[in-house]
Amino acid sequence: MIATLVAVFCSTHLMAALPIVTSLKPMGVVRGTETVVTLKGDRLSDASEVICDLPGIEILEVKAVDDKTTEVKLKAADNLAPGLYPIRLVTKSGIANLRLLGVGTMPVIEEVEPNNEFAAPQSIPLNSTVEGIVQREDVEHFQVELKAGQKINVEIEGIRLAFSLNNQNILDPYIAILDEGRFEVATSDDSALLQQDGFCSYTAEKDGKYTILVRDSSFLGSGVCGYRLHVGTFPRPVAVLPAGGAPGSILKAQLIDDEHKVINAEVQLPGEPLDRWGVITENENGISPSPNWVRVNELPVAMEVEPNDDRMKAPEVTVPGALCGVVEKPDDYDCFRFQAKKDTRYRVEVFAREILRSPLDAVLNVFDPKGATLVSSDDSRGKIDPFLDFTAKEDGLHSVRIYDHLRGGSPEHCYRIEVTTPQPSVSLTLSELRRDEAQVVSVPIGGQTAMMVAVGRDQYNGEVSLSLDGLPAGVTATTFPVPAGRPEVPVLLTAAADAKHSASLYTINAKGDDKSPTVFGTLSQTHKLVLGQNRRGMFEYVTPRAAMAVTDEAPFSVEVVQPKTPILRNGSKDIVVKLTRKEGFDGRVSFRTLYNPPGIGVNNSRYIDKGQTECTIPMTANGGASIGTWPMIFVATYSTPIGSTVCSTLPIMLEVQDSLFKYEFPKAAGELGTEINYTLTMEILREFEGEAEVELVGLPAGVTSPAATQKIAKDATSVTFPLVIPADAKVGKHKTLVCQSKVTANGETMLQTTGTGELRIDKPLPPKVDEPKVEKPAEPQPPKPEAPKVLSRLEQLRLQSQE
Repeated sequence: MIATLVAVFCSTHLMAALPIVTSLKPMGVVRGTETVVTLKGDRLSDASEVICDLPGIEILEVKAVDDKTTEVKLKAADNLAPGLYPIRLVTKSGIANLRLLGVGTMPVIEEVEPNNEFAAPQSIPLNSTVEGIVQREDVEHFQVELKAGQKINVEIEGIRLAFSLNNQNILDPYIAILDEGRFEVATSDDSALLQQDGFCSYTAEKDGKYTILVRDSSFLGSGVCGYRLHVGTFPRPVAVLPAGGAPGSILKAQLIDDEHKVINAEVQLPGEPLDRWGVITENENGISPSPNWVRVNELPVAMEVEPNDDRMKAPEVTVPGALCGVVEKPDDYDCFRFQAKKDTRYRVEVFAREILRSPLDAVLNVFDPKGATLVSSDDSRGKIDPFLDFTAKEDGLHSVRIYDHLRGGSPEHCYRIEVTTPQPSVSLTLSELRRDEAQVVSVPIGGQTAMMVAVGRDQYNGEVSLSLDGLPAGVTATTFPVPAGRPEVPVLLTAAADAKHSASLYTINAKGDDKSPTVFGTLSQTHKLVLGQNRRGMFEYVTPRAAMAVTDEAPFSVEVVQPKTPILRNGSKDIVVKLTRKEGFDGRVSFRTLYNPPGIGVNNSRYIDKGQTECTIPMTANGGASIGTWPMIFVATYSTPIGSTVCSTLPIMLEVQDSLFKYEFPKAAGELGTEINYTLTMEILREFEGEAEVELVGLPAGVTSPAATQKIAKDATSVTFPLVIPADAKVGKHKTLVCQSKVTANGETMLQTTGTGELRIDKPLPPKVDEPKVEKPAEPQPPKPEAPKVLSRLEQLRLQSQE
């Protein structure tokens, strides 16, 4: 029997068919209150719910107004920490892009135009949040009253509220505090703590009115360049020291503000390890509108002890451990020493700019017991913070040194160095369907979809198994093992026929093979929210879970015929796809592969056109294709009323085997108008079932073979093809001869193509002709002696007299 897989296409859409949210109004809410937030965008008419990545926001109602507007009533918990919280709108056709919603404690005031003139500002009370829009060349002015000695803090959320992947409609805010004489007494463009958003503070020298200025740093702007401006007496630490502690512990910390004043505080840390956790500061003057960040894990913390500039005299610490401190002045060096064991591998990782939002641009050195440099790191892995691994070459005290790249320093240049002995592990993320867009997964009711899970490996190269948690009701996952050394694998999602429209946030867990039971990893997904020039990341948000929705049924089903025979190295195979259309759907469906196994090439331009129900998809395997059985999934693109939609099928299992035959091609020659025998030495590499034959193809134009196809016996060692070379064939070398070997088994044909051979076609030599006879010239005869002269009587007498 021919085994087939019947697959219903999914609704995993391209961004063209997914809902998209371009703006929120208001951009933030006050905790403890109910607020209606209006979401603007496209393809929102079938909005059904909103999911929140973090706890504390309750969704009370979702109301679709029209295709471009949805209203969401929500409530932030009374004790929710101020900051930015991710939300995602879900429709019956997909999940929209992640957006950040501000949560604060101060009342929100709307910007009121005109306020572009210093002489005519908008008056606002202290301890309030202003929401506004910066248009092109717009300059906003807000005025507050201060008493002498009163400190004001101003913080803005601008780029952190944006969503732009095309370097457009981005607010890069600039803020300033002006006195009554219009002098800027404090300014901020970018900041280490808030990245391209800023904050500034000022202590009033006298009673009076002070103006806060807001504009784009380049005087740009548009109707969607929104901001939230926090103005008040609230505390604004810029650093927390030490920068982390153990889960569930109370961190006895020093909070350092922008004037480098230190406040001692006790901070309750969460009960679970976290890569970063936000510390919110509260005192009698208010609550900070955004957190400071620390790390929470089991590493014991060692604080730096001055003096520690000399690496050979630095205090000794215990590792594994976290080394915390601050590069407190220019040209400061901080050093630590620890006992290392010979042949032990150590990992040294700095957390400063990336996690803690410290201004420190760290440089890291590791020295051996004699003080010689072992290894160094500056920027690493595309980040500013250093990272390195090294193996100790001897027992003894090794030193770690940290300093600022530009030799800067201040009481806010804090850091956390984690020294560990790295263990084998893996990490997971979802491969992007479109560049720079975090993937969301939509599973059609009664159908399937698939996604690619990318696997990062750290000192582990074996097989990885996956499991998923938190799927929507009615959805099940089919996973495949990630082969040793491979970086990705598909995961199949199936929604039951009675599944309802719903959505959830899910995670993926990974573990190693039976020989490596301690190897594990989890999912992390990066959302690129703002890209600048050359697609440079300006702001992104990382979540530990991804989003999945159950969506409308697909308008057709598809049958992918499971091959009964493998594809051979240096071979090819056609995959048959059959389409069953549902009533009302008659559009084109185009096919491509979700991924290709190593060494497999697929024709991704095939489609089933209107009125058709079947197509074949050719694929080839090169000589290095990875041997094994691979799940192959095809995705399809078709048009819907909301745009172009991408779908996937159930997998077929494609078996890749080594070549069956090996041929040695001789160089052959023949003359025009002759016949020759072309004999190839062959080797049968392994046993095979079925009948086999080989065909010689690629013959020069006009050259024919009366037996171009030959049967292959099980014990064959050579194959001979008679070739007929016509008198008008092209003379010269023809390196085009190829053998196509075909093995028929289970009603299918396995095809292997091997080449190339050379045939030289020559002109025949001209016929031999007898040379004409040439008369041999007669040899010259010696001259005949002349007859003796007859002497006269007188001459005779003279001769006699001479004798």
